[in-house]
Amino acid sequence: MNEHQHARPIEILLVEDNIGDADLVREGLESCKILNRLNVVEDGEKAIAYLHKEAPYANASRPDLILLDLNLPRKDGREVLAEIKAAPSLMRIPVVILTSSRAEEDIAKTYDLHANCYISKPIDVDQFLKVIKSIEDFWLNIVILPSNGRKYGAKT
Repeated sequence: MNEHQHARPIEILLVEDNIGDADLVREGLESCKILNRLNVVEDGEKAIAYLHKEAPYANASRPDLILLDLNLPRKDGREVLAEIKAAPSLMRIPVVILTSSRAEEDIAKTYDLHANCYISKPIDVDQFLKVIKSIEDFWLNIVILPSNGRKYGAKT
């Protein structure tokens, strides 16, 4: 039995209301060497429901990594981040802010709320895909994610 037979994909939750940006993230992650599963919700309230496994997300997988936009409908990303980092059951999940904002106050506020990193989305599609590749390289290949003892697998 090889080491990848019991491996599972890295679960990624993308909280993004822009369908085009969500598609670019999906496209960028499809070429990953690391097995991953991208789940997408389009607003902050759905993100919190997903994370707490509330209906309709009762069977949702716990994410290993969260990619969070700031400017979301219903509950903005700052509020979502504050709730994640205040919940003992969620606080260790790394949260990468992936947003169009370059405002210094947004950057400072999200780090104050314990974001793990802040990335401003490039406007250019090729540059956007390079950013997703950089997220893959760092967060999926270099960083050791809190996994609760589970093994992650490489794509075969």
